[in-house]
Amino acid sequence: MEIREVLALNLRKYRQAQGLSQEELADRADIDRTYISALERSVYAASIEVVDRLAQGLGVEAADLLRRPATSAKEPQL
Repeated sequence: MEIREVLALNLRKYRQAQGLSQEELADRADIDRTYISALERSVYAASIEVVDRLAQGLGVEAADLLRRPATSAKEPQL
């Protein structure tokens, strides 16, 4: 899984878990809502500053947004 996909998955997961719309998160992080939508669709790669602002808006660590999901038995360990 590419890092863009990891960010997209985690961003959506944390946002939805908190019951936030993309617009509410955009307001908290001072980022355009359409950019958040694009990140959640893996269209763009976010800068480290944007990852930090999103994490702060969600009340999580930036590393949480970049943490890969546990690997399945089908995926090779690197």
